[in-house]
Amino acid sequence: MTVAVPKPAPHRNKGEQVAQLLLERIIAARLEPGSSFGTEAELLAQFNVSRPTLRESLKILESQGVLGLRPGPGGGIIVKKPSIDMLAHGLSVYLHMREVPFLAVLRAREVIEPALAAEAAVNGTEVDFAELEASIARMRDLHGARDQDAFLEENRAFHGIIARASGNTVLEVFWSTISVLASGEHHGVRYSTGNQSHVIAAHERILRACRQRDGEAAALAMETHVSDLENLVRTRDRRRLADPTSVVARPGRSAA
Repeated sequence: MTVAVPKPAPHRNKGEQVAQLLLERIIAARLEPGSSFGTEAELLAQFNVSRPTLRESLKILESQGVLGLRPGPGGGIIVKKPSIDMLAHGLSVYLHMREVPFLAVLRAREVIEPALAAEAAVNGTEVDFAELEASIARMRDLHGARDQDAFLEENRAFHGIIARASGNTVLEVFWSTISVLASGEHHGVRYSTGNQSHVIAAHERILRACRQRDGEAAALAMETHVSDLENLVRTRDRRRLADPTSVVARPGRSAA
């Protein structure tokens, strides 16, 4: 069956038009990540477009994290699930090119995270709270260690659990994207042993408020906590706050 490709709208070329049709097909067919989307030859026959046009449309969807190529037998064009890293990369490029300062990213985080903490206190389960407690325990084990990256990763894990426990999927995606840009590592921010102790204590206060089902206290504890990063940068090198948002590396190509 040949799919008729409408004449491109004034603001879209044919490759973009075909990319939209391919995306609509993926959605309509409810294809799961890892599913085969066929071969280039099959799509050429179905859409009756030139090879360069089809390849342009496939590259568009690949850049969006929707499709990938799997080489070898049984390979071909594979459906993928767009990643947070890809979303963060696109947002970081957008903000950097518009010279949006690091401070603005921090301020966005300071708005989003207290709201997530408040919802986590109301909607979180005992399983969520147990995971938060386990995260704090791991941070204690990492406290003072030379592996700064492991501590920062566990710090992000704690905040990720809060975001998930909120039950607000949209805000969770916003946080996941902003957290990559606002973590501070891309601007050279490092935590001393004292800073690490402060982070652990803040996480304990947030968890205590969540377990008490006190959304207001959880939001306040989180607001104070996330504001600490801005204060830390101001103390060490306030000029970094005015730096344009750093561009996050684009994730590597993979099949699924």
